[in-house]
Amino acid sequence: MNRSDRLFSRAQELMPGGVNSPVRAFRAVGGTPVYPRSGSGQFIVDEDGREFLDYCMSWGPLILGHAHPLVVEQVKSAVDRGLSFGMPCEAEIDLSERVLSVLPGESRVRFVNSGTEAVMTAIRLARGVTGRDVVAKFTGCYHGHADHLLVKAGSGLATFGTASSAGVPESMVQDMLVLPLDNSEAVEAALRATGERLAAVVIEAIPANNGLLVQRPEFLKMLRRVTRELGALIVSDEVLTGYRVGAPHISLRNGLEPDILTLGKVVGGGMPVGAIAGSKSVMDHLAPDGPVYQAGTLSGNPIGMTAGAATLRVLEESGAAERLEELGGLLEEGFGAIVGRLGIPACMQRAGSIFWMALDAHEPPRSAETIVAESMDKYRTLHGSMLSQGIYLAPSGYEVGFLSTAHTEGDIQRTLEALETGLKKAYA
Repeated sequence: MNRSDRLFSRAQELMPGGVNSPVRAFRAVGGTPVYPRSGSGQFIVDEDGREFLDYCMSWGPLILGHAHPLVVEQVKSAVDRGLSFGMPCEAEIDLSERVLSVLPGESRVRFVNSGTEAVMTAIRLARGVTGRDVVAKFTGCYHGHADHLLVKAGSGLATFGTASSAGVPESMVQDMLVLPLDNSEAVEAALRATGERLAAVVIEAIPANNGLLVQRPEFLKMLRRVTRELGALIVSDEVLTGYRVGAPHISLRNGLEPDILTLGKVVGGGMPVGAIAGSKSVMDHLAPDGPVYQAGTLSGNPIGMTAGAATLRVLEESGAAERLEELGGLLEEGFGAIVGRLGIPACMQRAGSIFWMALDAHEPPRSAETIVAESMDKYRTLHGSMLSQGIYLAPSGYEVGFLSTAHTEGDIQRTLEALETGLKKAYA
């Protein structure tokens, strides 16, 4: 038994499933989870000394790669001055300025400790601004594990939610309207039927937690038009896509034109940070200026604020967006060539530095319901093959992959060669 096996055996006696977040348990792909000992650039080294080319990047935050020298230097300096004070700090002002520099008009930002907390706060804020209760969300979109967001659709195309997790009372989700992605007619009808009870529509700018479901601009523009007519807000969840699909944020240019924007992952540079941003008129409803309460002991802590500010500084100064787009294009084009050579039903969906492989599909899905469930068996085989070749992909076929500025053209070529080997096994 190697060290990773021993660690996982110990962990299962101490934590539910042996992990602190379910997908890490590797149950979708089989085997023992990878236990990183260290990370540098595009690579991680596990507790058994095995090196992996990493495309998970801590589930997205590490857009500069692992342990970027400037970020590490700045964070070490902040740690030397103290871990937390529960007071204002200069670093939160620096990060605020960087976040707001790409937002339109007179905007404001509030920092929290996770993407889940950001969306939870955004919905409370939207209800407080409008004085209404009903919030619409979409199947296939994940907005964190707050009670009222853990809902799924019923048998109809548009239905009020029922809890999709034990421990969530129906009373918590009775004001959540669950809608289908990519169905303009059904969605518009449901929103208009809700009418003046509708506080907000919350949607991922590009749904990316159940495949990568890039939406048609026409669908998104319809959401913006109808919500304006009804006096409701749009909350754009860019926790995952923020800073990864170019700048300014994708929801500012894909037709959503959100009233409230939520951020996470990249904005914290690898530390637990989330953010809510919007116009001054909306954000001024938050305490202490307004009646919508939100607070957090570790919100705006100097370590997270420093890591985020350092990360955004490097992104701004290094031309990272262009570099990531170039690498993404190479990966996407190469994947298409492999699929052509092998003659298999598969395609790659990509948005900036985010990518996802749709197996058993000739065209990228736009809704979760059109993802072929049997394709997950193929992904399980593919994942095992890639791992054996020293390449780490997310341990679930529904999860996306992430590029970083540390990846190289050579890494992409190596990955494509491994993918061809893995796809041959998966489709054998």
